[in-house]
Amino acid sequence: MPGQKKTFPEKGSTENALLETMQAAQAQDARWREGRTFSMVFYPGMEAAKIQQEAYRMFFFENGLNPSAFPSLRKFETEVVAMSADLMHGDEHVVGNMTFGGTESILCAVKAAREWALEQKRNSSFRPEMVVPLSAHPAFDKAAHYFGITIHHAPLGPDYRANVEEMRKLINENTILIVGSAPAYPHGVIDPIEELGKLALEKNVLLHVDACVGGYILPFVERLGYPIPKFDFRVPGVTSLSMDLHKYGYVTKGASVILYKNSELRKKQYFVYTGWPGGIYASATVSGSRGGGAIAASWAMLHYMGIEGYLKMAKAVMEAVEKIKKRVSEIEGIHLVGNPDASVLAISSNHMDIFGIGDELTMKGWHIDRQQNPGSLHLTITYGNTPYIDEFLEDLEQAVREMRKPNLHKLSARMTIGLVKGASKILPPKTMSRLTSKFGNRKKKGIPKRSAALYGMMGVLPNKGDLRQIILNMLDGLNKMD
Repeated sequence: MPGQKKTFPEKGSTENALLETMQAAQAQDARWREGRTFSMVFYPGMEAAKIQQEAYRMFFFENGLNPSAFPSLRKFETEVVAMSADLMHGDEHVVGNMTFGGTESILCAVKAAREWALEQKRNSSFRPEMVVPLSAHPAFDKAAHYFGITIHHAPLGPDYRANVEEMRKLINENTILIVGSAPAYPHGVIDPIEELGKLALEKNVLLHVDACVGGYILPFVERLGYPIPKFDFRVPGVTSLSMDLHKYGYVTKGASVILYKNSELRKKQYFVYTGWPGGIYASATVSGSRGGGAIAASWAMLHYMGIEGYLKMAKAVMEAVEKIKKRVSEIEGIHLVGNPDASVLAISSNHMDIFGIGDELTMKGWHIDRQQNPGSLHLTITYGNTPYIDEFLEDLEQAVREMRKPNLHKLSARMTIGLVKGASKILPPKTMSRLTSKFGNRKKKGIPKRSAALYGMMGVLPNKGDLRQIILNMLDGLNKMD
């Protein structure tokens, strides 16, 4: 059925009416203020948030597209980039820009690599390719899709880190870029960047380090004495690096930084068009107009916190991480995936339905992402979570106990997964595809609170094209008005 039609309002609403409607809608959101969201929101506390809000309001309408019109934003952006480069041990040649998210930073890096390679290899048969570990963020796949680049995914090592030898096998004369993560989002482990740097130099390709998650916490965790392997511009061969301010920089969305080894490489990121009647058009990043609020808030936050403030937050986060690691090791039936280097963790199980455990936690108000291969629950521990870790661990232990008992939800999930698995073996592939093409076209939008059956079913579908269609249906549903 088509969605309801929403007409454009004839008259404006009052402030009170607008705020009441918005507050009612907000009441349905994840409870991040109570520390119950282990992704999406990085909250620094009331005082730091207030500083950012004021800075954002001051530059609410300014546009970062034209630095000559707003030299204030140019000052803020260039200084944020310089401070970020300092954290990453960049020398005086390291340069960069602010973007509005990690995906945009990665798009910029891949676009720059493509332009660099096209200059290096001027022949009609050249077709750019890049090699990434299986754990690399899907933003690299998005970049490959947008920019016409073939992407190869190398299997991981037994420790869930990038397998350098497997990546080596995939490099050929068309390879322009290889990638490592610090840390990789799924399992929280840092790829062997030093080995990847040697490989990049040997093969004359660029190396991008995706530190979108770790860029603003790993330097402080290292200063606290934790063993963090080198991943930044200290490593020969690293040519670009992305790091998200709106993650462990605790800045409002969206704010990220893309850094390059030198200006010549950064120029490959730029877009310039000189034939437009409206004048010469030039933009440094993917975005055209850029709101000044996030740029100003980033500058304000870095100056407000300083190294001392970020060390304090990193210490609280790592103490919470150590507490989680200890408690998980004591709960029979669950374990951590790999050996996480810092504050990103994945919890899995060899004998229990980990998604069922996730459902129990969801019913207790915790928002936790689900992962696959292996099935796991993903935790990004932030400063906003730290006061509530004991409560979470109690609920986790209770959720494991609940999953050991027979219950209707567990039985229903098993039956659904079994039915799909059985049907996929009996029914012809075309029939199975027709059935799954209907799935996800739900009248009720979004993923249900109990999703163990959904994730389990997706895991047993033999045709990944069918799974893609299910996700497309669900995504389309999420983008329709209720």
